[in-house]
Order: sequence, then C-alpha cells, then structure tokens
Amino acid sequence: MAEKKIRIIGVPMDLGASRRGVDMGPSALRVAGLQSKLKQLGRHVEDIGNISVRQPEEQPYGEKNAKYLEEIADTCKGLAEIVQKSLAESFTPVVLGGDHSIAVGTMAGVASYFQKSSERIGLIWLDAHGDMNTPETSPSGNVHGMPLASIMGYGPAELTGLSSAKPMVEPRNVAIVGVRDLDAKERRLAKESGVHVFTMRDIDERGMREVMAEALRFAGDDTAGFAVSLDMDFIEPSDAPGVGTPVRGGVTYREAHLAFEMIADSHAMVAFELVEINPVIDLHNTTAMLGVELVLSALGKKIL
Repeated sequence: MAEKKIRIIGVPMDLGASRRGVDMGPSALRVAGLQSKLKQLGRHVEDIGNISVRQPEEQPYGEKNAKYLEEIADTCKGLAEIVQKSLAESFTPVVLGGDHSIAVGTMAGVASYFQKSSERIGLIWLDAHGDMNTPETSPSGNVHGMPLASIMGYGPAELTGLSSAKPMVEPRNVAIVGVRDLDAKERRLAKESGVHVFTMRDIDERGMREVMAEALRFAGDDTAGFAVSLDMDFIEPSDAPGVGTPVRGGVTYREAHLAFEMIADSHAMVAFELVEINPVIDLHNTTAMLGVELVLSALGKKIL
C-alpha cells in the first residue's frame, strides 16, 4: 500500500436511492476539512474533484426493478478507470459518495488493477444493510441496494461485467460488518454465497475487536490486500444522523474508531470509500465531520 499518497475522488451519485441529497456528500466531507486533515497526517494529498454524474431529472429511470441502471453503470465505468489509474500511480484512492451504487465502480477499478498481476483482493463492507439484492429480488428497484451482490458476481451484466476480474471479489474474501437490516431474499444470498456476515448481535456478544480481527482475516486470506467500503449508516443514527437510510442500533462512536484503527494497523488497505452522507437531513454537518475522523483513523491517525 502506498500510504503516503492519497487521491480523493468525488462521485456525487444520486441515482441509486429514493431519498435525494447524497450527491452533496462529497462537498460535505470537503467542507469538514478532509484534505487539510489528511495533510496533517503527513500524507501527500491530491483532490481531483468530482467525476461527472447525470442527474435524475435529466432522464427517465428505465426499468422499475433497476432504476437508472444504465446511467449508474456508465458512472461506475468511469470511476473504475480513475481508481485503476490511481493505483497504478501509487495513490491510495479515497472515493467520496454519493449513494452506495458507486461501490461497483470503486471495486471494479481495484479488482482490475490487481488482476493484471493475477492477484485477488478482499473487501470489508461496513453497513447497516447487506446491499445484496439483484433486480429480481429488490423490493424497491433501487440500485444502491445491489452493489455488493454485483461485486460478488450476482446481478445485471451492466455491473458485474465492469471488471476483468470475475467476480470482482470472491465471497469468501468479503466481510460485512454491522448489519442489522436484511431483506428476506438477501438472507438467502448471504447464506448461499459464502460471504462472511457479522451482524450487530455478533458485535454485541463478541465485541468489535474480535469481530474486526476475524473480518480482517477473511478479507486478507490469500489476497493482495483489501478495499474498505463505509456506508455511514453503519454508525448509530444519534452519532450519524445525516444518512440516506438510517437504522437504529448501530455501532457506537468508539466502536467505529476501533474498527478503523484496526484496519490501519493491518497495513493491508488498498482503497477506501465513504458513501451515503445526506447533508439535507444532517445536523450542522455532524455526519461528514465524523466521516472525516473515520477516514483519518483508517489511514493511521492514533490517539497516542
């Protein structure tokens, strides 16, 4: 991992969900001082701004079971190219969303880069939701509920085919942490695919330290490293109120920091993504400020 060089990539995607506003997430994180605080860690930081994303008002949503799929796939393809180029130039990509559908682009870029040297990658997915629906199983047709399934090779070809690595990540190298809201058909895929799911009950019973140690082991098993995808609804809504789809009973402020401090200690993270901040329903940019803190913890900031 090229720890010293960070490339910030904004993806103001607001096509994958019903509730609008997460397209302002990248701006909220920048307002919260992400770049300057990363520089204080001693990192070389390059912010390349936002990639172009079409607006929902500009076109019809297409198929009801996968709304705006074509537009989302186009954006993810462009993002994948930027992520792959960033890794080739020894930058650690820090991708700012937008809704969680952008994860397909982030992971396509990471997987394709490592595929060139015949290496696989792992994925740590921190989220209240499984995001393992497909157009056939989705209750809403919202693509932000489908990215993890696509990354693991299940779902529409427009998304699963974005990387030369198929699947982008093997389910056995995926660890989902903090889940507390799964659809019935997502449960089936979670059980059949072999993905490792750590629910809030696991965290309650075993503690964040033990859960993260196991998640890191699965993501790092015979891989060149792992990517991290953080949906801010991973956190308890009282600490992170400005998220697209809040669910009560999330991880605490300190549990979240511990998770990312352990990720930093592993020295195996190759890319980071932060999504689903909605400033429209936030309180004084609280959620974005916490998001910046967690990025810093993942990139090595310590208490002592």
